[in-house]
Amino acid sequence: MTTTTATPDLAHRASRGTLMTVGAQWSRTALQLVSTVVLARLLAPADFGLIAMVMAIVGVADLIREFGLSGAIVRLREIDAGMWAAIHRFSLALGILAGGLAAASAPLVAMLYGEERLIALTLAIAPLVLVNSVAMPLQAALQRDLRFGTIAIVEIVAAVVGVAAAITAAALGAGVWSLVLLPGVSALVRLVGFVIIRRPPLAHARPWRELRPVIGTGGSIFGVELLNYAARNLDNVLVGRALGPAVLGVYTRAYALLMLPISQLNGPLARVGLPVLSRLRDDEDAYRRYVRAAMLMIAYAAIPTFALLAALAGPLVLVLLGDAWTEAAPIFALLAIAGAAQALGNVSGWLYVSLGRAHRQLAYFAATKPLVIAAFVVGLMWNGVHGLALLYGLVSCALLVPGFLLAIRGTFVTAADVFLPVLRPVLLAPFAFAAAAAVSALLDPTPFLALGAGALAGVAVFAAALLIPAYRRDAARIVHVISRARRTR
Repeated sequence: MTTTTATPDLAHRASRGTLMTVGAQWSRTALQLVSTVVLARLLAPADFGLIAMVMAIVGVADLIREFGLSGAIVRLREIDAGMWAAIHRFSLALGILAGGLAAASAPLVAMLYGEERLIALTLAIAPLVLVNSVAMPLQAALQRDLRFGTIAIVEIVAAVVGVAAAITAAALGAGVWSLVLLPGVSALVRLVGFVIIRRPPLAHARPWRELRPVIGTGGSIFGVELLNYAARNLDNVLVGRALGPAVLGVYTRAYALLMLPISQLNGPLARVGLPVLSRLRDDEDAYRRYVRAAMLMIAYAAIPTFALLAALAGPLVLVLLGDAWTEAAPIFALLAIAGAAQALGNVSGWLYVSLGRAHRQLAYFAATKPLVIAAFVVGLMWNGVHGLALLYGLVSCALLVPGFLLAIRGTFVTAADVFLPVLRPVLLAPFAFAAAAAVSALLDPTPFLALGAGALAGVAVFAAALLIPAYRRDAARIVHVISRARRTR
């Protein structure tokens, strides 16, 4: 993604890695979309709600087993065989601990929601924590080596097998258990793939005390991720407890649709961006160029896209999920505000970690994430899931500016590097929203036609913007970034 000439090989590998990872993410998103469309017609909303209840709690255990180690590993300059062995041993210990806690929490999860079926579901999902703890260092090692194509292949195969297993089970009448198979089978296939490609180290492990730098940085990242997780998942707990599994199922399907475009952006770019920025932190000009290019691409990909999705929420939900899920449309439209904020806000996390400011990010999240959680509570009391979704988005947008300013304060990165690339996409978004909404409303009785025509109207706004020189320059920069991946070294 960078345009630096000082590190041409890194620039080529970063650009190519970004495209390969984005391509793989598109494939996984297509599979997720297929599974969402098919499973929404085979299962009841309450089935999705039950799984969301479990995952909101078990997800905390998965954060514990990860403990921010991925980010800490990527940031290290050198890792020898003994250090790798120690990292694997520590990750396994965390997985055993966290998986045990997840299993032990099964009765408490059922008590929290007043739903006995959650005990068996929690016990079935808990072993995934241990599986992920074994796979994490192997994936982090491939990520450090910038082997993004290898990671992409493994994850695509895992997604295909998991989706096939879930759809087959649902068609055979497995009900909610098909939703347990989906992440379970995928996780096992990922682990097998990573073990085959990058075997665990057999060297003698270094003493625990030599892991202190990794654990220290990882601990701060873990604190950030835990607060972030609470801000993104406590809504499920509140909705499930207050309104039941059926309403939660509708809410989570709307959120799942929101996460499809977010995962298209954040997953691939973060996987490439953090290790590249960690290598560029001693080259100020190259670092700043990379940040500007990343902000530009994410802003153009996210902001107008979420504006279009919000405008087309009604026909989109009808086409993808069917008539039984119409209540998800207004929720999805409101959540799109938070979606755009999340896509941009993740770049600030790259800055905190790559510049060695994970502790500062932890302090910032400790001060601000309670505001997001408060928005959940106030919004739910004010206007149910619709109020929750609206306040969630507004508060997330409001926190973007101070989050970035704190990340770059006292560094060589300037406010112009992170804010100017976002300005023109923000100005374009209302016009794209208005055009798509107007055309879609004219064709309301026919959802397929309304969706297609509305999307074309929004795209026409993008095309018209190219008549303005500033937008043409932005498009040329994006094309230049993409073209780097096609060049030989």
